[in-house]
Formats: sequence, C-alpha cells, structure tokens
Amino acid sequence: MPDSNAGRALYAEHQGTYVLKLVGDIRAPICATLDRFVESMFCDVKLRSILVDLSETQLIDSTALGLIAKIAVHTRKRFQEKPVIISTRPDITRILDSMGLEQVFDIVQEASVISHAMNEVPVERCVESSACQKVLEAHRVLMSLNEKNHETFKEVVAALEFDQFDDVMNSTPDCCGGDSENTSVLPGTHKHVG
Repeated sequence: MPDSNAGRALYAEHQGTYVLKLVGDIRAPICATLDRFVESMFCDVKLRSILVDLSETQLIDSTALGLIAKIAVHTRKRFQEKPVIISTRPDITRILDSMGLEQVFDIVQEASVISHAMNEVPVERCVESSACQKVLEAHRVLMSLNEKNHETFKEVVAALEFDQFDDVMNSTPDCCGGDSENTSVLPGTHKHVG
C-alpha cells in the first residue's frame, strides 16, 4: 500500500530556470532519483538558475540535505551565486539553518508561486551499491559546509566508508532500504551505521 507521505520529487523548467519541488518524506530511498536529476540539470547548457521548493516537505534526512547542498556547490562553481530555497515550515527551516545551508542558499519563507505544470522526476531505482555511494557523497558534502557539520557527521562518514570497504569484502549493506533511518534528520540524532 502506498504511503501518502512517501517522498516525491517534481520539477518544472522555464527558460533555463529549474524548480525542484520535494513533497512528503524526503529520505535516503529517493537519493538515486534526486542525484540523477541534479546531475542531468547541471548538464543542461541552458541552465541559468535553480529554485528548490520545500514548502510541502514533511521531513528531510541528512542524505537529502547533502544532495540539496550539492546543488549549491555546483551553482557556486558555475554561476558564482546562491540558489534559492523556499521553506515555509519552521521545522524544516530550522533543520536547514542547523546544517548551515543558509550560508550557501538564499532561504525565503514565502509560499511557492509555482503550483502548476510540474512534472514527476523520473524515478531512479535504488540499487544498494550505488545508493551507499550516494549516501556517503551526500554526507561528505554536508561535512564540507562548516566545522559543526564536520564534527556531526565525521563518525557517520567513517562508518559508511567502513561499510563500503566491508561490502567489497562481504555482502551489501542496506543503505537505501530498511536502515535508511541511520541518516539523521537533525544533527546529533543519528544512529551509527555498522
């Protein structure tokens, strides 16, 4: 049975401006879909600006936050400017602030003006081996934002790196399935992986 809060990613593009809207619970299982979309967006030569709409996001974990931070890193490299996040929910805005995303995004707390012509981001199947790499990469991006994040996520990253090494020697850890709760929603609330 489908979960009404299951994470969905929607997008619209107009004259080089991309809007990425994340709806529901945005957690590690959607990481492959988000990562593929971000990569393809930055391959578009017409890309001019990006707006991330979190006005209908119910919950967001650190993996998704890392992928969002990746948008800021790419935007800064390509355009020397900050992308925009719409965050109308105080709890989501607090999470963004606690991760230091206000340093790399312009965060506005106004309702989204775009409510039509949104397309579903094509779902990328969550394959264990690549998902673990995406989770690790997302946390490395978060760590790079500031010293607080570095301290918060260094043990998570070390555990993920260990699991990845262990995976080569043994079997695949469950990075995008049942153990996805191991990525934290708030700093300091994560459980160790492994």
